[in-house]
Amino acid sequence: MNKRGHVLNAALLSIGLGYVLEPSGDVVTFVTIAEVSAPVVLGALFPDVDTAFGRHRKTLHNLPVLAIFVAYQIYFSNLQWVWLGVLTHYALDYFGSRRGIALFYPLSDQEYGSPTGVTTSSDRAEIVTVVVTAFEVVVAIVLVHVLPQYVPAEAMQIVGLAAP
Repeated sequence: MNKRGHVLNAALLSIGLGYVLEPSGDVVTFVTIAEVSAPVVLGALFPDVDTAFGRHRKTLHNLPVLAIFVAYQIYFSNLQWVWLGVLTHYALDYFGSRRGIALFYPLSDQEYGSPTGVTTSSDRAEIVTVVVTAFEVVVAIVLVHVLPQYVPAEAMQIVGLAAP
């Protein structure tokens, strides 16, 4: 997926996530959207920094990099939504591109992708982006409104899905 697709994904996901977290539709919802959107967009764009210095879809497109973003947020209590942007970038490259990503790099160069992927120049790229984003919003609904029944509140706070 290209930069435009990742920004579209992050923007739509931020709007969806704002309504998932604060479904009232009032000012609080829009404040939540604003609070979530900047870090999600930043995280969604970060993995493509590897085009400047590394091997694209390898150096910054892998699970160890995602683990660093998640761990950083857990231990330092900031960058709360950046990890989600990174994760959605991976999801879009996995499901929305033919090439896929090297999830286990540097241990393995093998790239994993979905057979549903399209080329970045395809007319269907934006449709795939919207479908992947809709799926991500559904996952967010499950995580925010279903999972808390089964997971301790402390764990939900760590990943930013519950208020402290």
